Amino acid sequence: MDFALARRVEVLPPYPFAKLRAAIAAKKARGINVISLGIGDPDRHAPDVVVEELCRAARDRADPNKDRYGCDAPVAALPEAIKNFYHRRYGVNLQPEQIQPTMGSKDAIVKLCMGLINPGDIGIAPCPGYPTYNIGHTFASGVTYRVRLRAEDGFLMDFDGIPQEVRRLAKILWLNYPNNPTSAVADLDFFRRAVEFGRQNNILIAHDSAYSENTFDGYQAPSILQVPGADEVAVEFFSLSKAFNMTGWRLGCLVGNASAVQALHLVKDNVDNGTFRAVQFAGAKALDHAEKIFTEVNAVYKERRDLVVNALRAQGWTVNSPQATVYVWAPVPEKYHGSSEAFATDLLEKTNVAITPGRAFGEGGEGFYRISLTYPIEALKEALDRIAKL
Repeated sequence: MDFALARRVEVLPPYPFAKLRAAIAAKKARGINVISLGIGDPDRHAPDVVVEELCRAARDRADPNKDRYGCDAPVAALPEAIKNFYHRRYGVNLQPEQIQPTMGSKDAIVKLCMGLINPGDIGIAPCPGYPTYNIGHTFASGVTYRVRLRAEDGFLMDFDGIPQEVRRLAKILWLNYPNNPTSAVADLDFFRRAVEFGRQNNILIAHDSAYSENTFDGYQAPSILQVPGADEVAVEFFSLSKAFNMTGWRLGCLVGNASAVQALHLVKDNVDNGTFRAVQFAGAKALDHAEKIFTEVNAVYKERRDLVVNALRAQGWTVNSPQATVYVWAPVPEKYHGSSEAFATDLLEKTNVAITPGRAFGEGGEGFYRISLTYPIEALKEALDRIAKL
């Protein structure tokens, strides 16, 4: 017996990476050696100090709460480590009610939408942008207004271009810098303008800071919470996924405006049972050793970034060298007339190399493609050799 899908599921667009995974799987099923540079999932292991803490906590039979629900027996060391990290890194002093550990960012983004958005409310999202912002609005029966990010503006959101009627109906506005997929970065003055926009229009500014610690060449990404008074109108998602090589561990936090943090907490209380305590202990250890971990992780990504950028430039292609994230974002070669789908399809068919077409991140991504640096240097070299032949 087949049952009708809920309307909210029917209207969801295909998740772009599901399509990419299916195309790669089809080729591999035919015995073809495909090199995928499409998905940002680190290939390297989590740091030893983090793994050792996980094992210690998982084996600790003296802890009576070891295997209990993570929400019923939360690890106090984790919010304390989050607080200390934000103080060391940004000079931001967080209060306990401003901190909510999460199971990564993707899950928490949707849950925050469910805690804040009513049917018909507008959520403002960047385009190109991370698809989960729109997915969160859809599950909450809200509507997405997309703001085009343009190369000539450094892929920064243009607040002045948002119509007054959208501002009146909007409940939340999403920012993401360093940016996925464009690798664009923002300075503190940009975040000041964002905070002022939120204050003037009674809109929560939600900053997805998943790539803040994947930075190069001396650049350090700011936090929106460094803006005085930001916690009146803003929250920030921080994730341990990319910077700590911990994507599968599902750990992060939401910090900032206490009422928004409480909204997420209420949804989590009713939907999930929290994170395994051993993972919470390990996350606290990771944050306590963050600076050393970042240095080692980013040295690897910098080597990969330089390899990819230099190889593509050698082919005569226009490629900027990003200051942050684990991606290279570049315009498609001229022969494809701006079609990112045509370029990605041709590349996969002729070279068995998979990249992500910019169109997968919305109409604003058309004309560009994204290469992920989360693959071994040998795989990157082989992929670049194949691309050069094309």
